[in-house]
Amino acid sequence: MELRYNPLLDDWTMVASNRSHRPTMPKDFCPFCPGSGKVPDDYDVYAYDNDFPALMPDPPEPDPVGSTLYQTRKARGKCEVILYSPEHTITLPQLSVDHIEKLVDLWTERFVELGKDPAHQYVLIFENRGEECGVTMPHPHGQIYAYSQMPLKIRTELVNCRKHHERTGRCLICDMNREEKAFGQRVITENDSFLAYLPFFTDFPYGLFIVSKNHKTALPDFTRKEKRDLAEMLKHMTGTMDTLFNRLFPYMMVLHQRPVNGDDVEAYYHFHIEFYPPLRDRNKLKYYASSEMGAWAACNPHAVEQTAEQMREAYRRYLKKEGRSA
Repeated sequence: MELRYNPLLDDWTMVASNRSHRPTMPKDFCPFCPGSGKVPDDYDVYAYDNDFPALMPDPPEPDPVGSTLYQTRKARGKCEVILYSPEHTITLPQLSVDHIEKLVDLWTERFVELGKDPAHQYVLIFENRGEECGVTMPHPHGQIYAYSQMPLKIRTELVNCRKHHERTGRCLICDMNREEKAFGQRVITENDSFLAYLPFFTDFPYGLFIVSKNHKTALPDFTRKEKRDLAEMLKHMTGTMDTLFNRLFPYMMVLHQRPVNGDDVEAYYHFHIEFYPPLRDRNKLKYYASSEMGAWAACNPHAVEQTAEQMREAYRRYLKKEGRSA
């Protein structure tokens, strides 16, 4: 377990050979279910230390394989599992808004707590859903990684948001919200506090963004009303995804928030959630293949103005199924 420096990208790769021993969950046992001895017998949502972490508060020394060029570093940080429910087969959109609001509160609590450690630079809250995304434990859950180094994608976002602010005096993501609202065709829905749309540039046919309307940088900034509106939006949008092709819709969901220790980014960074769904049709995957991986040159096989209309229609069907109107 260690970090290895990539001088080509000015980035660090996590090495965690212990994760190769992660089990595929047996059919007769789940460590996340009440009665397993691993979790409380009674809980609504629960934070659980990952049994196979890539990062640890007190990691071992790196292997003696580094050099001046190929640097190594301790894999310091924290990996947690966030259990959404004690029910083994339930999914996020099947939870009530009240229940998802408890999940948002737990995310907030863990973000604040993990941010207190000065060794942590960034706290990433995320969920992998579906076998297509490598999920081996189907019990409803997400994860949190607290990194001792700033992840490259987040660092790139921060740099570009800062440059936009220096050039215009405005927040880039606030400007994106205005642009998407004005154009309209990529917007799926909105409530009082959040806007959901397929951004102009997304890599994925159904690469949804959920963005706060008010200029807030992280979960602790939200009012009670905003947290409830976020819970409602998460329920409705994940339910819409399942309705789109009438199947469990795989996705990677990542909360993009301010760094926990470091420069003040309040003026130019903005809370948003990004979804990376690997489907391009009901039974067809959108592979992140050579161009995407080798050159970071993404190719979306669909114009999002068309897929956004499909998602809006799925949203209307979802609301009808829930006994609601758009």
